[in-house]
Amino acid sequence: MAIKFSASTAESFMSYFSPEKLFSKISDVAKKAGVKVIYAALLLYYAMFDKEVPMSDKAIVVGALGYFILPLDFIPDFLPGGFVDDAGALVLAVKNIWSNISANTHRQAKAKLNEWFDNINPSDLQLF
Repeated sequence: MAIKFSASTAESFMSYFSPEKLFSKISDVAKKAGVKVIYAALLLYYAMFDKEVPMSDKAIVVGALGYFILPLDFIPDFLPGGFVDDAGALVLAVKNIWSNISANTHRQAKAKLNEWFDNINPSDLQLF
């Protein structure tokens, strides 16, 4: 049975999300978390502002980003492999809204990613 990151699952993490908290978290953990995790977070962030993305998808986005920001999650970030659960939540959310992620959203996420990482390998951007 496949796990799905749904709007109802996301509700419990929505209160942890804000753009300021997200970018603070990213600046703190970008190098440790890696390109794929940050790319997934950025795709979700920019999808939130796309008028074509349905509200049900935006609820998934806010929940997944809230989980990413949450300081105490299933696997604490300070432990080795601590971003595995964050990556899983983010990638599941991206996969659930993939058909509604526009080319512009991809461009925005890649542009921001290039500000933080040097020499990004295109394979680093393959989330699934």
